[in-house]
Amino acid sequence: MNSKTLDVNENLYQYILDISLKEHPVLAELREITAQHLAAVMQIAPEQGQFMAWLVQLIGAKKTLDIGVFTGYSALAIALALPKDGKVIACDYDPRVTDIAQTYWKKAGVTAKIDLKLAPALETLDSLIANGEAGTFDFSFIDADKRNYINYFEKSLTLLRPGGVIAIDNVLWSGRVANPDDGDKRTASIRAFNQSLYEDSRIALSLLAIADGLTLARKL
Repeated sequence: MNSKTLDVNENLYQYILDISLKEHPVLAELREITAQHLAAVMQIAPEQGQFMAWLVQLIGAKKTLDIGVFTGYSALAIALALPKDGKVIACDYDPRVTDIAQTYWKKAGVTAKIDLKLAPALETLDSLIANGEAGTFDFSFIDADKRNYINYFEKSLTLLRPGGVIAIDNVLWSGRVANPDDGDKRTASIRAFNQSLYEDSRIALSLLAIADGLTLARKL
């Protein structure tokens, strides 16, 4: 028995996938295509996508945010898990990668559930707030530029209903956040963000050692 999170080697990781991952065929195809992209490292792990899909179903989510679309895996995973009247507001500014996303959303039959906003995400979030949508969202996934994590979080918190959940990716940053000698600006930004959430009395917090680290913040 072990009272600490296990170190996951390749054999154990493959076992986890083999025994638990039930990936939709279009998600698997999209993941394989994305692996050939120059920025493939930005792709979330399949078990993370499955976990978030499970989570949105657990909380009965219908209205969600996807901040940082890339090739669309996270938005697709969530859209597939939502009910027929569910909606993902997907925020990105790059038409090249989101063209790939839209191809696979269409292939999976979920385009009606996903509203892609091609604009800086903060502008989209501000527009939603200005339109009176504060307190109406159930779930938000943040996986975009790290220097704006705190801004995306604050906007998401405003848009979420009490009991809604924000999931934030890359909070362990390949372990670099735990190295006090790592002075990289992005590392420092994530480290400061993690600390700010730890001190935030507006949320209930959990940080999971899944993929590159996933923080869950439930709005109180």
